[in-house]
Amino acid sequence: MAMVMAAVLSENVSLEDFMANPPECMEWVDGQIAEKNGMTVKHSRIQSRLDYCWRSYKISSGQGGEVYVEVPCRTDRRVRRADVAYLTPELVSQYGDVPTWPQTPPLIAEIVSPTDIAEEIFLKAQEYLDSGCLEAWIVFPESRWILIMTQTQKLTFNLGSTVSTKLVLPGFSVAVDELLA
Repeated sequence: MAMVMAAVLSENVSLEDFMANPPECMEWVDGQIAEKNGMTVKHSRIQSRLDYCWRSYKISSGQGGEVYVEVPCRTDRRVRRADVAYLTPELVSQYGDVPTWPQTPPLIAEIVSPTDIAEEIFLKAQEYLDSGCLEAWIVFPESRWILIMTQTQKLTFNLGSTVSTKLVLPGFSVAVDELLA
């Protein structure tokens, strides 16, 4: 199923070629290079805050690993760029600094942009989960809520509540207001 949330820029690019040299702000979708678009200032601010929160927590808790923004990663069907992704120390050690992660990170966050189509965002999160991601966050800046999806749960959090990781980065939590204000 093709996703239309990105403008198609090139056709018939092999997965291997794309993974070896992934262009910035691009995804490989069904053999085509597609541009991620629709980022706003609010989107960027939330991405930065979430990156900072996850990064600070993995350092202070001693869990290690790395937090990335817009990292190209392989799903079962495509190469995607999660807005924010956490990789365990074991995965960082195993793969090092490859041009494209050969698997889906265990924890990702997608921040919904005004041009995103809701159904496609949910399908993208499910694609991550189907490809080995343990926990996918979908952040809705305008409605100010966060959906966390795992293989067995779908939980929502809104202003006034505290969101926490369910399977990855044990013990991490942050006020929704802090991320989305």
